[in-house]
Amino acid sequence: MKKKVVLVEDHTILREGLRALLNASEDFEVIDEAEDGLQAMRCLEKNKPDLILLDLVMPRMNGIPVIKELKRRWPEIKILVLTIHKSEEYILEALQSGVDGYCLKDATHAELMSAMRSILGGKSYLSPGISTKICEWFLQGRKPPAEGCSPWSLLTEREKEVLKLIGEGYMNKEISNYLCISVKTVEKHRSNLMKKLDLHNASSLTAYAIEKGLIAR
Repeated sequence: MKKKVVLVEDHTILREGLRALLNASEDFEVIDEAEDGLQAMRCLEKNKPDLILLDLVMPRMNGIPVIKELKRRWPEIKILVLTIHKSEEYILEALQSGVDGYCLKDATHAELMSAMRSILGGKSYLSPGISTKICEWFLQGRKPPAEGCSPWSLLTEREKEVLKLIGEGYMNKEISNYLCISVKTVEKHRSNLMKKLDLHNASSLTAYAIEKGLIAR
């Protein structure tokens, strides 16, 4: 029996290519797709796949909060990150959020299939370039960044979500609708962001969101 997969990827051409590749295989079947994290959560309310193939940087809601919520609600579902991002910040945050695998988008079809089979078999998977980086960190005696060492580390997950939406140009009312919170709560998060980051207008918050890679381009 084919394993059920949900694709979460905002680039249509890539998503269509992945769907064709997986549906043509003997092992996998794509049962649903999403363009961003919010759509992904709705997909999971309807369909329970064996595996989710997930990008990290997407419109409206990024991959990290999705991973945390999915692992909290459906820990049995396997999650494979498929991303272009190789930086320490992305890798550590994804691994700490509970992903089962981290695969780069320059992987071959064969490597992607191998990664999916590996995590469905109960193992973890890291692209060769990522595993090399992690080995170098340990050999150099490096540790994950300490909590509280930067303004970014002081932000809550909700504040990061609000920051992303501000950066994408959404107004308070739209943000409240997307996140199912009140406008007053959005205003409070916006105020907290400005205080914690020492930024005082929407344009500076947008620039910071771009710098931190929160906005899909």
